[in-house]
Amino acid sequence: MGTADWDIEDHGAEAGEFYQLGAIGAVPPGQSIVEGGEIPYLPAALEQKKKNFANRWKQDPVIKCYMPGVPRATYMPFPLQIIQSQKDILIAYEFATTNRVINMGKPQEAAVDTWMGTSNGHWEGDTLVVDVTGFNGMAWLDRAGDYTSDSLHVVERYSLADANTLNYEATIEDGTLYSKPWKISLPLYRHREKNARLLEFKCVEFTEELLYGDLRKKSDSGK
Repeated sequence: MGTADWDIEDHGAEAGEFYQLGAIGAVPPGQSIVEGGEIPYLPAALEQKKKNFANRWKQDPVIKCYMPGVPRATYMPFPLQIIQSQKDILIAYEFATTNRVINMGKPQEAAVDTWMGTSNGHWEGDTLVVDVTGFNGMAWLDRAGDYTSDSLHVVERYSLADANTLNYEATIEDGTLYSKPWKISLPLYRHREKNARLLEFKCVEFTEELLYGDLRKKSDSGK
């Protein structure tokens, strides 16, 4: 319910790329969910982040309907559902019908690199701790161009603040991009409206013009 998906650091309101949409195309202001306020980028990584920002309206993987990765899937403006079985835990996300299984047994190494990584969980008292590795390095952390690599290591912590609120924390480590591990934290609120449920947001069909429009135009012109 916050604005972290636009930018996980402090940011003011600004016009969006598509000014023809008026206010609904603008970026809302938001406060940082990063402890300390800023991501500790290494100099070269910060320069790449700036390039990503300049091209964010075409290069953000989420705009192309790719899976958002961890932790971004948690704070996107789409609901998620946590389903606990007697063995493992499933988190289903509405965006692009993304999901991941948290292995609660013996830790398993990632078989391949993926958008959502490989999750191994355990309990520390009443806190669910999830260790996530095996990322493909293609996901961004927000629309502002903050990004990751395939060396990413995320440790999530889910704990109850009250019956309808979770405290969410994620420690992010990647020595190729950041000078030290850093942490984000935010509350997650239960949807309490009648008949609350995940609906379908299969977005591939909405991205065809963005991904292939230039190819179609070349074909139409006979080139």
